This record gives sequence, C-alpha cells and structure tokens, in this order.
Amino acid sequence: MNVLDYLKDNIVYLDGGMGTMLQKNGLMPGELPERWNVSHPEVIIDIQRQYYDAGSNIVCTNTFGANSLKFDDEELDIIIKAAVDNAREAASRSCGTQPKFVALDIGPIGKLLKPYGDFEFDDAVDCYAKTVKAGASYGVDLIFIETMNDSYDTKAALLAAKENCELPVFVSNAYGEDGKLMTGASPASMVAMLEGMHADAIGANCSLGPKQLKGVVEEYLEYSSVPVIIKPNAGIPKSVDGITKFDVLPEEFSEDVLEFVNMGVRVAGGCCGTTPDYIKAVVDKTCRLMPKPVTEKNRTLISSYTHAVEFDRLPVIIGERINPTGKKRFKEALRNNEIDYILGEGITQEEKGAHVLDVNVGLPEIDEPAMLSRVCFELQSILDLPLQIDTTDVTAMEAALRHYNGKAMINSVNGKEEVMRAIFPLVKKYGGLVVCLTLDEDGIPDTAEKRVEIAKHIIEVAKSYGIEKKDLIFDTLAMTVSADNRAAIATLDSLKTIKNELGCHTSLGVSNVSFGLPSREIITAAFFTLAMENGLSAAIMNPNSAEMMKSYYSFKALRGLDSNCTEYIENIGKYSAFVGTTTSTTTVEQSAGNTSPAQSELQRAIVKGLKEQAAAITGRLLETDEPLSIVTNHIIPALDIVGKGFEEKTMYLPQLLMSAEASQYAFEQIKKKMSETAAKMESKGKFVIATVRGDIHDIGKNIVKLILENYGFDVCDLGKDVPPEKVVEATTALHAPLVGLSALMTTTVPAMEETIRLLREKAPWAKTVVGGAVLTQEYADSIGADHYAKDAMSTVRYALDVVEKTDYRKNNLICNEV
Repeated sequence: MNVLDYLKDNIVYLDGGMGTMLQKNGLMPGELPERWNVSHPEVIIDIQRQYYDAGSNIVCTNTFGANSLKFDDEELDIIIKAAVDNAREAASRSCGTQPKFVALDIGPIGKLLKPYGDFEFDDAVDCYAKTVKAGASYGVDLIFIETMNDSYDTKAALLAAKENCELPVFVSNAYGEDGKLMTGASPASMVAMLEGMHADAIGANCSLGPKQLKGVVEEYLEYSSVPVIIKPNAGIPKSVDGITKFDVLPEEFSEDVLEFVNMGVRVAGGCCGTTPDYIKAVVDKTCRLMPKPVTEKNRTLISSYTHAVEFDRLPVIIGERINPTGKKRFKEALRNNEIDYILGEGITQEEKGAHVLDVNVGLPEIDEPAMLSRVCFELQSILDLPLQIDTTDVTAMEAALRHYNGKAMINSVNGKEEVMRAIFPLVKKYGGLVVCLTLDEDGIPDTAEKRVEIAKHIIEVAKSYGIEKKDLIFDTLAMTVSADNRAAIATLDSLKTIKNELGCHTSLGVSNVSFGLPSREIITAAFFTLAMENGLSAAIMNPNSAEMMKSYYSFKALRGLDSNCTEYIENIGKYSAFVGTTTSTTTVEQSAGNTSPAQSELQRAIVKGLKEQAAAITGRLLETDEPLSIVTNHIIPALDIVGKGFEEKTMYLPQLLMSAEASQYAFEQIKKKMSETAAKMESKGKFVIATVRGDIHDIGKNIVKLILENYGFDVCDLGKDVPPEKVVEATTALHAPLVGLSALMTTTVPAMEETIRLLREKAPWAKTVVGGAVLTQEYADSIGADHYAKDAMSTVRYALDVVEKTDYRKNNLICNEV
C-alpha cells in the first residue's frame, strides 16, 4: 500500500528520536550517528524495531546528516544503502501488524544560503539530490525532510526531492519560541510555499515541546489543504550527570498530541528526547479516533521569506515602479547595472504601503533572464515583501521562480494555448499565484461576457495541470476610456462576474484607464474605488500616488475594513498636502522623504542593507569626519537600530545579516583610510568561537561571528567539529576573555559540556557563551555555561557587558588562525 493511500483514511504514526536512543546505546560525543548504520547495524535495527513495535507506521532511516558535505560519494552511498537495509530489516522483525513504511530522513546541510550565507542555492539542491537519488534507488517509500529552520534551504531540499524521484515527500520545519523559523518565516508562509510545490504533508518538529508548538499547529491547520505533521520534542532538555534528559514524560506528551489529533493533525510522532514509550503512549491514546478529514481551505496566498500575503477582503497593493515602461531613468539603470537605483524604488514602495512588488526588467538590449534573477535576488536580500515576477520570457520566468525564496506571483498567462502550455508547467513545479489576462488569440474582447468565457477556459486548462482556482487571479484588462467611453464598464462587469460567479480573485493595472487624459490620477483613483467596490482583490499601481492611496484608505474605512478608522487616521495625513501629484523617488536618500544629511544617509543605508551605498556615503564622510567618529556616531548606532528591531521581532535574521554586511562595506572604507594614516582601531577584545566536536552545523556560529566583528571584537573562528582540547588551546594562547560554543544536535551537546569543563580547568578566566537549537537557559546552567544566548544579539549584548566591566582590551593581538 502507498503511504498516501493509507494516509487518506488513517492517522499516520511516525517514530521518535534516534539520537536519544543512540546515546543510550553508547554513541560517544563526536561520533557521526550515520556511520553506525555500517558499524553497529544491529543497534540501529533494534531501535527501529522498537518503534515499529510501538505502533509507528513510518520509521525514518538513520540518515539525518547523510549528505555529500559530510561524507564522500562512496561512503555516502554505502551509508544510505545500509540505513535502508536496516530499516527494512527492522520492519520485518517487528511484531506490529500495522502497515509499515520506510522514510529517507533528510536533515539540513548546515549551511546558510546566499545572500545571507556563502552557499549557493543550486549547490544546496545538488547536495540534497545525491542523498535523494541514493535513497530512492535503494527502495524507500517516501522522503522525510525535517528540522529545517530556513525557508530557502527547505525549498532546496524539496526541489531536489521532486526533481530526482517520484516518491511522496513530507516536509517538517523547526520553529522557535516566537513561532517563526530562524530566518523569519511564519507557518502561513511555509504553507504557501510548500503546498505550492506540492509537498504531500507538511508541519513542524523539534526545537520545542508540544505545548509550545500549539500556535504553530493552529496556523498550519488554518491554512493547509494537505495533511499536517507534528513531531515535537519531549519538552525542554537539561543535563543530568552528563546525560541529556527532557522534562515531558510519555503520559503528558501523548495527552498533548491527542489534542493536536483532535484539532486535525494527521501525522504524529516525536523528536528529540522521545523514545518508543512516547510513541506507544500516543498510539494508545489516539488509535481509536476517527481522523478528521483534510479539507481544501481555498486560501489564496503568496509569500516572501518571512510572511504570507493573503488575497481576501482587503485589497492588495502591488507596486508597479520596478518596470522600464515609460521610465527613461529606470532604463538607464538597467543598461548600466545600477542595482541600487532599482532597490531604492523597491524601498520607496514598501515605505509607501505596497504589499507586493511587481518586477519587470524587460529591455531588448539586456540579458533579461540574468537581470531578472539578479534583481529578484537583490530585492529579497533587503526587503521582505513578496514579488510579482513579470516577464514574457519563459526562460527568464523559470530562472527567477527557481531561485525565488517563497511563493511568487507570476505575471502572466492568457487564453492563448501556447502561453498556457509554457507557463503552467512552471507553476506546477515551483508554485505561484498566476495572473491570468482575459485575452486570447483573437485579442482583447470588447464585452464582459467574452472575457468571462476566456477566464473559464483558463480555469479548465489550469486544472488539467493540477492548478486550483485559488492559485489563479484574473486581470480583466483596464482599457483607456478616452478611446472608448464604455471600456471601464466592460472591465468592471467582467471583474464582478469572475469574482462572484467563478469564485476567483481579480487584479488590475488600474492606471491604464486614464491614458491620454489630463490630471490622470483623479480619474484613475475614481476607477480604483469603483473596481474595489466590484470585488477587486489586487491593484498594480503606484503607491507613491497621493490620490490612489487616499482612495485606498478611504475605501477601507468606508467598507468596514479598517477598525476604528485607525489606518485612515495614521496614513491620510501623509497625502493631504498632495493633490493630483505623484511623489517619485530614485535614490534611497530621497526615499526618506527629505534631504537628509549624509550622517542619516549612512545609518539608513546600513539599516536597509545597501552595501554599495554604505561604502559610497562613508567615502564622502571621510572627507570631513574622523574615521572613529563615523564608527561611533553612525555605524554602531545603525547596527543598534537593527539589533533592537531583531530583539523585538520587528526585523528578522536576514535583515540583521544584510545590515551587518552593509556595515562591513563601510568599515572597509574606514580601514583603508586609517591604513593611510597608520591609525589603528581599538579592539573590544578576543572572542574564540567554535561548533563543538561531532557537529558540522555552523550557521549559528557564522552569524554570531559576523555580528561580533561588526561590534569591534576580534573573533578567532575555530570552525566546526572542534575538539575540546583545541578550544582550550586557542583560549589560553590568546588569553581570550570570551568563548562561544554552538551545537545543533542533542547528540553533540555532551561535547559542549566537556569543553566547558576543560575550560574551567585550564582557562578559568574565560566566560563561556552557548547557543543552538537544542539549548535552553536551564540546560546551559546545568552544563556550567556563563551565558545562554538565544540569538546572535544576545551574544553581542553579553560580550559588550563583559568588556565594559573588565579591562580586557590590553591584549590587542588579532587572531586570524590558530
């Protein structure tokens, strides 16, 4: 029986923790669990048999970290074959009578992808693909991608699975206490992307206990039209006599999972700290329940790397300014590769209230596929708005969709058969909300009835590709009323019919209606209001237009979409001074709405993550200001703004990293100037940092390093999989006052405890900071750490506090390598 067939009418039970069980069976700190498939097959088989005996339907292979970054190709193949054989043997030995399936377990590769890290997206896809191909060739029943804490990395893994096998794919992400992934994605945004790419079941695992994941589960169940997975930890970990233990026992755990199943969860298991006893308790509590049916939610979503935008009652504003049509300066920017100009247009529209940005870079004389991918990539580096990818070039469309972080809008298809044949396969593969123009081989119909007929045909063809109505949004084509005084009526009538009778969302490029008329904004704004009243879901428009934004906020207030008229009151004052005018900006300095002095320009450039502008502005400042005053008065305050936003959850990790990178560009200008004068910047102190022995996941460590360096610390990065002795050696050699240790997996936390113990003995002056997905304050206390850092800024704040209290800056040697 296929696992998806079984899932239709049954609750599916997963296994529990593997690392927890391996530690009980003697896995030593620093050992790679995947090698036990070959060296200790009987141990692996027995653990997996216990899970099947407890009632698990799906048991994952012991391949969480089996990838080509950790093992060479030959060993990787041997490990995966042995892992599959072990799981199959466990199923055959089990006394359980339930249907049994073997899942190829795939965890994160431990690299942060560009633009926030140094690993290419396509290289990540290739890395995951090797694991998928091997697992599929050795006969697994499904792919289980789990513990992913970054949306882009998740997309790479899912894309690799979809491109290299025909098996069902389940995807589970690891959420923090704030209900978001490490890089900021909400559950709704992950539902949008994963469902769009046709994952077969989606949900959450690891990081937290079941109670802490309730909000995440609720959001998944609200939006997901595919089965929802839950695989929590056994509560909060702590160290007892060098052994990692968790604070939620099987009875409490199973009660919590029972609640989730009653809410609608269809796939349940356990993660860190759970054992066969936990799975048995869950099965016993829930096996007699009638599973809740998985229903089509019909929620129309697009997403960025942080959040989803839903097309519902509130009109969505799609900023139109990133488009060369009729814009001489924008064309020059495209020809001259002036990316900062384009980014400035994006920033301006975001600040003016756009929810989505249309991106069109079509010029005959440029390489459109390369430019479109680059502009989308750069915009996503500094902004968290979803994008509408706007091109008639199919090659450019596919390149941009492949590398887009989230679920994009796709502009566009129409009723022409060749266009639908070209675009719909891309939508099926990558996901997306498709703008559908109501025209066909005969052109744009004059009547509303004919436009509706084209819409019906597009719906039928889309369905043949597996694309539902919720992922189609219809543009009924605004035509200029100066040429035909009934043009607007045909547009509005067809819009209303498609929205109310076909049940589809609608979009318009509203400004076309006023072409050729004086004071265009007045009639365009009136048409915009009429369209919203007739059911317009989204408008491609200029959010810098005062008249358009006044119509937008007024309509929301009048239609009961603005509680207490709050948005109207907050925003209308911005536009009261403008009548029939458009505020247009071209640079990040102008987008602030005033002629800011250079000092505020630098802070703004750093906060927005604009690297080239940060460097240029710093260069100008150095003509009049002392280098250190620029650092003290402008760069550090800018970093503090971003750091505070990150701590308050108004900004997310990607923004923190891009701001840090922009500040580095500024620092390079300052270092260059100081080298000319033989001046030196004073270090705040030495900071030794490492990922502990046995752990190759260094994303968190690398983030902390970058932020610390921007705050003036000399960071000695020892890398990953670092033995305790090497950490101590570096700390004593530098007499470093601060040591940072990172671990992702429960199996490697004992190595962290061992490192701290050795530091206490050999370098008692050093303060230890620990962080990682499996750590908590209580756990950090139990292993003797001086500080638990839940994120990068927590590390920075603690380090600054230490150096302020103690004069550690006498020793100013810089460590490049130990």
